[in-house]
Amino acid sequence: MDNTSTSDIVIINGNSHPDLANMVADRMGLKNGGCSVFHKSNRETIVEISDSVRGKDIYIIQTGTKDANNNIMELLIMAYACKTSSARSIVGVIPYLPYSKQCKMRKRGCIVSKLLAKMMCTSGLTHIITMDLHQKEIQGFFDIPVDNLRASPFLLQYIQESIPEYRNSVIVARNPGVAKKANSYAERLRLGLAVIHGEQKEAESDEVDGRYSPPPTSSSSRQRTTSVSVGVPEHPVKVKPPLTIVGDVNGRIAIMVDDLIDDVQSFVAAAEMLKENGACKIYVLATHGLLSSDAPRLLDESCIDEIVVTNTIPHEIQKLQCHKIKTIDISILIAEAIRRIHNKESMSYLFRNVTLED
Repeated sequence: MDNTSTSDIVIINGNSHPDLANMVADRMGLKNGGCSVFHKSNRETIVEISDSVRGKDIYIIQTGTKDANNNIMELLIMAYACKTSSARSIVGVIPYLPYSKQCKMRKRGCIVSKLLAKMMCTSGLTHIITMDLHQKEIQGFFDIPVDNLRASPFLLQYIQESIPEYRNSVIVARNPGVAKKANSYAERLRLGLAVIHGEQKEAESDEVDGRYSPPPTSSSSRQRTTSVSVGVPEHPVKVKPPLTIVGDVNGRIAIMVDDLIDDVQSFVAAAEMLKENGACKIYVLATHGLLSSDAPRLLDESCIDEIVVTNTIPHEIQKLQCHKIKTIDISILIAEAIRRIHNKESMSYLFRNVTLED
């Protein structure tokens, strides 16, 4: 890329998404650094870096996949290997951050994304580049700078250029939690908004954690508190309504937007509801296409017409199983982010059309 001093940039990658790493390196006119990551027979991870990294800026491209635990260990060991080899800076390019959905306390568990952030900082990473975090507050878990890139410009461009008669569309939030993101898309495209209320499975806010359980009391104290009408009241149980749509989709193209497509039952159920309410076509757009388990088969058998995701996560096998999946390349955005960080340029250009609602 123009105006870039590339002599002290080294791009290496693990086994999670080598194709993306090669595309980023090609866009920057660089050769992918010599790093070999493999597993011994006992499943221990071995990292061998053939090129010198002393005094250089290292960019490790390693995204999250369905093999998240190995992806994380490969990243940590690569970062630590560069740190102990006297690299000047080590930037982790993690388009999809694993465990990002475990960013809230549930029951007697823990906030796993906080633990992961601590491990990354300890391993030697000095900067993180990621994309469309599940909750942007995750950035506060890190003690190092985090640039949270947005894929929305690419998805908006796809809607405008690849969906015929998109002006007859309505942006759909499959649950109220996605309404803010869907509203941002609707405002940018000047389209209507519909929200699906009520889900077949429990939402995160409905899950019971230990805080709802009152402390045990003796029979005498229970009688005493009851007599004076003082105590911890029982928490009312939420009764979720059946799926309903707030908004008009009759005769319109329905476009569901989200940050991640993994288990697709909720998407399929929402699409069936949209079809019953008269939607003529149904699209699903998301940044990360994890598509675990039998998601490709369910999508292929569903009434969804097209699923559009970026290449932050490799999904070539899933595309072979479902012809409805389309891919948008975002390597140019990652390459530009690397170039600007290396040249100490402002990153605000990459967020010039992004507001807090995205």
